[in-house]
Amino acid sequence: MKPKPIYVELPIHTDMESLWEATQRPDHHEKWDLRFSSITYLPKKEGNPQRFSYQTKIGFGLRIKGWGESVGSYQAKDDARTSSLHFGTDQKISLIREGRGYWKYKPESDNTVTFLTQYNYETRFGKLGSLFDILLFRPLIGWATALSFDVVKRWLEKGEQPWAQYTRFFTHWITTILFAFVWIYHGLVPKIINQHPAELSMLQKVAPVDTQTAIILVIIIGVLEVLFGVGWLFYRRKRQLYRLQFIAFPLLTVGAIFAAPEQLTTPFNALTFNVALLVLTWVGWMASRGVPTAKNCKRKQGD
Repeated sequence: MKPKPIYVELPIHTDMESLWEATQRPDHHEKWDLRFSSITYLPKKEGNPQRFSYQTKIGFGLRIKGWGESVGSYQAKDDARTSSLHFGTDQKISLIREGRGYWKYKPESDNTVTFLTQYNYETRFGKLGSLFDILLFRPLIGWATALSFDVVKRWLEKGEQPWAQYTRFFTHWITTILFAFVWIYHGLVPKIINQHPAELSMLQKVAPVDTQTAIILVIIIGVLEVLFGVGWLFYRRKRQLYRLQFIAFPLLTVGAIFAAPEQLTTPFNALTFNVALLVLTWVGWMASRGVPTAKNCKRKQGD
């Protein structure tokens, strides 16, 4: 199956020169583009394309180093501009071997510039590399491109620095994944799978029911907690979930202390655990406003 080129389009409320500088100057470009850690222009010879080198950190101390060249840019009669790129890397660990693409800048009537890109590339590692690219890498790099476009849009429209946006973005998603794990684990392991005696004991102190009924209630509570945890992964309006936690954690803390006050002397008890989660809820709440997202971009040409 032949892979489709990556296409991303986003209108940005700014003037042409500001967008051109933010995307063409390497010291600006590397600030907002998630795909690159650094971009360096090489000395330009008259009549030759502008060559540059780039690096991308992939974790564990590894970096992909590549080359590129701007093979042409022009300004059309309608003031639209295009910048064409040829890029690649000789490093054998890189999935991308070589590619080509372009950026286009289309001025609109309301002081808006439509910023779009389309690019494609050849891969290494034969059929296995092609399969990995289609199933995982290409969707991931397309998402990174779209997210980066939204970051540069917010930078130019609202003046918010890219590093601050990415700090908020990763804080938001780290807390999201953490809360999903906490709720799913605490619903699944001690309640649904094991029906831990401590869970049964605390429930029976709050609601005087027999053991069999307590087991059923604990399982029901566990299912609700698992569903709430899954909601953290898929429900888009995360700030509503934060509001619920602002209510839930104090209530859970009071309930746990009322049911088993002796646990206050144990390590990692309900008081310290829930207070920590409440503070993290506040951190996540603060980070969840105006998070950049790839969903704001158009991903198919002609949509």
